[in-house]
Amino acid sequence: MVKGSNSKGKNQKKKWEFPDTYVIVFAVLLMAVAATYIVPAGTFDRVETDGVTTIVSGTYENTESSPAGFMDVFLSVQTGMVESAGLIFLVLFAGGMFEIINKSGAIHTGIYSAIDKMKGKEFFLIATIIILFALGGAVGALANSVIPFVAIGVLLVKALKFDAIVAVAITFNAAFIGFSAGFLNPYTVGVAHNIAELPLFSGMVFRLVAFVLLVGATIWYTWRYCKIILNDPSRSLIGIEAAEDNELGFDEKFTGRHKLILIWTAASLMFFVFAVIKFQWTTDHMAAFFVIIGLVAGIIAGMNYNTIAFTFLEGCKNLVYGALIIGLARAVLVIMENGQILDTLVSALSQPLSALPPIATAIGMFLMNSVFNFFVPSGSGQAAIMMPIQTPLADMIGITRQVSVLAFQFGDGFSNVLFPTSGPLMASLAVAGVAWIKWAKWFFPLFLIWTGIAFVLLAVAVMINLGPL
Repeated sequence: MVKGSNSKGKNQKKKWEFPDTYVIVFAVLLMAVAATYIVPAGTFDRVETDGVTTIVSGTYENTESSPAGFMDVFLSVQTGMVESAGLIFLVLFAGGMFEIINKSGAIHTGIYSAIDKMKGKEFFLIATIIILFALGGAVGALANSVIPFVAIGVLLVKALKFDAIVAVAITFNAAFIGFSAGFLNPYTVGVAHNIAELPLFSGMVFRLVAFVLLVGATIWYTWRYCKIILNDPSRSLIGIEAAEDNELGFDEKFTGRHKLILIWTAASLMFFVFAVIKFQWTTDHMAAFFVIIGLVAGIIAGMNYNTIAFTFLEGCKNLVYGALIIGLARAVLVIMENGQILDTLVSALSQPLSALPPIATAIGMFLMNSVFNFFVPSGSGQAAIMMPIQTPLADMIGITRQVSVLAFQFGDGFSNVLFPTSGPLMASLAVAGVAWIKWAKWFFPLFLIWTGIAFVLLAVAVMINLGPL
């Protein structure tokens, strides 16, 4: 029998698994319900300036308590789904678009082509793959969908005589550092900007700088480990498995159609950035534009209308889980708003944080999001829960909303590559055959490097008063 078989002895205990994200978010919802009976109700005065609603500091006062009832719990879920409809469809349509592009073979063959052309140039190959996956993560194309690519990475590193840790590093790890910088990420930055009432994907130049620094550090750290293995294979943390002959071979060619699909997608995303600035496009426009990108990509790929439709729906189906998390997380906010305890929470958090220097406050937000991500490892779900709290909190303590979004995206993104509650991480490690403890040993120094870079970036963002543009 193969070691690790699923066969179980009669008295073998069932392996404990961390609760599903839905269970965790629903538990947070129930905690919010309980809080409406315990936490004093209160409100701030609010003013609207140029379409942006802000709270007025120093105007908090207690109000009559309004605790949530039994039906309120389930009504809040329905209300949360309705209020989050725009964001939910943004996520679903993004999944449909990327599924069509992925089904066309453009992504796979593009990666294979890069591998084939750069044999013998290991550093440039590793750097190129990390950059490509980081770009995929930055625009939201690769998050949970990176998992199948880990298997390709394993074949590649075996051919290069590296270990499986490197496979996870150049695929999953690279995609999620791009996801964390997220200069065009609809799932985190798009959702957070919508909630914070900021122009969609504003502050992109600063995020591009963050992307370059974080990806550069990732390339350096990964290649440093690769060089150690090349010089002394015995220093691999998990051992090296040699590749079999022709194991990396593939039949499909990187055709002109594949190139045209990737060029069309890249050009469309760049046009969207222009349209956001020039025409003030919103998340609704982006969701609609995703349909256009997917439709044209399918036509270029030579798909018939049935294939395009079913592929798009398949991509939507793959992201229903994450999309509905947004609505469920929104229900938490509905409960707190109806129970009038959200402002009380903001007031309570603002008092200790307001005593800190603004830079320390921004770093505190980053750390708070990192810890919270252990319990809610969903970028869009965490944005839906944390940003309604962080947005008025930023107003209260005198830092910009853009800084609070930056603190959220770093706090959410980095820890996804470390915490064992991250489903994509554990799935990727399983595909590569890497134990979590081995991965954590390799990754933790890089996590500290990322954290140091985040501290510096947040400090600079506070000092330059990083604004909406």
